[in-house]
Amino acid sequence: MLTLDADTPVDEAARGMLEAGIKSVVVGGEACRPEGIFTSTDAVRVAADATPADEATVGAYMTTEVETVRPDDPLPAAARQMVDADISHAPVTDADGNGVGILTTTDLAEALSAADAPLQG
Repeated sequence: MLTLDADTPVDEAARGMLEAGIKSVVVGGEACRPEGIFTSTDAVRVAADATPADEATVGAYMTTEVETVRPDDPLPAAARQMVDADISHAPVTDADGNGVGILTTTDLAEALSAADAPLQG
């Protein structure tokens, strides 16, 4: 899980995301608690606003109402939460609210494919 501060310039965040091959970063507050999430969609908004990426900060474009899941949440429940919230990335937090990872729709698709279950209509 890549984490950044809210004052990180967008160009630095985008470079880090490209290098890591990921589409989101968690914006961390005190004690590794997620205070926001910055995604590739947010980076597109920066470009659409014609804001120079070296002047814009992650904090200005991040989502601050962060939906989180727990490591022991059943995958179907986590998937339902993500669908209901219309999100593709959910930080995983421990019992103290500290970030320990991130769950993505790609992770859910991989888990489903590993289950080798037939799709039901």
